Amino acid sequence: MSRKQDSFYYDSFISCADSACQAAHLLEESMRNFDAEALSAALDKIHAVEHEADQKKHEVLNALVKAFITPIEREDIMLLSQNIDDLTDTVEDVLIRIYYNNILEIRPDSLELVRVVVRSCEAVRDMMKEFADFRRSKSLHEQIIRINSMEEEADALFISSMRTLHTECKDPMTVLVWREIYNYLEKCADACEHIADVVESVVMKNS
Repeated sequence: MSRKQDSFYYDSFISCADSACQAAHLLEESMRNFDAEALSAALDKIHAVEHEADQKKHEVLNALVKAFITPIEREDIMLLSQNIDDLTDTVEDVLIRIYYNNILEIRPDSLELVRVVVRSCEAVRDMMKEFADFRRSKSLHEQIIRINSMEEEADALFISSMRTLHTECKDPMTVLVWREIYNYLEKCADACEHIADVVESVVMKNS
């Protein structure tokens, strides 16, 4: 397989991870500078990013159908493409839930959680940049560990936020809607870890 064909897949992984970063930054901006009246426009922006990410994923899968030789196993290319796309989808899902639950005020602890999501997405993008040279990389393993650590950080914030929600909030509807939002924020961190797990599996299989 030519170097150009090889780089197509790795460049696509990076590009798709960058879409997840764009979505995460849009989500954080919408939550940090919250304006309920601007949510519809913010949804349009994040959906445009998600749609572009879908297009990139389909380009990878279309190339895979025609490819005779691939740089890593086809199943791993498909799994990485799908998992990175799922990350962008899950980030968008957070904002969708803030919108359709008619949230009028952002809880402060959710801002801590979304910041971890942004950092995790950026770490995934950094990892995918290094992944192209995974056979010689000296930092890829540390990047995988870093993403796993951020997922643990998100878990701790999730538990703390849920505890505060259930012990201090007296409105059942508020508890219900914020449970869902916290769950989806935590799912974003999980999605980053899933990508790191696939990358680690590819490295192990090709060692």
